[in-house]
Amino acid sequence: MGIKLRRKTAQPVSEIVTDVFKSMGLSYGMNNHLIFEAWERISGAGPYTVKRFFRDGKLYITLNSSVVRSQLQIQESILLEKINAELASDPLFSTEASKRTDGQMDPKIFVKQLILK
Repeated sequence: MGIKLRRKTAQPVSEIVTDVFKSMGLSYGMNNHLIFEAWERISGAGPYTVKRFFRDGKLYITLNSSVVRSQLQIQESILLEKINAELASDPLFSTEASKRTDGQMDPKIFVKQLILK
């Protein structure tokens, strides 16, 4: 006698992986990793980035070049838009970890402020 399995509705792999991250409590760490990856890809300042830190919607970046820092400060609003757009399109990015203090969701704004040092 064989074991019969019931059919369930199919789920995309991205949903399954996201659910696993949530259930194991890894969403926060994965979000930080994705934010830092987006920073390096969009800004192009990866080789100049010494420290990076993300908390409460603020991305703190320490650079070892004052010239690069001043160029990026000019483009700060554009960088924020591009980083948030990339995070919104990433299926592994958990929007539940980006709630505001009043519990409401910011649908497309994950990184609210960029602080360059």
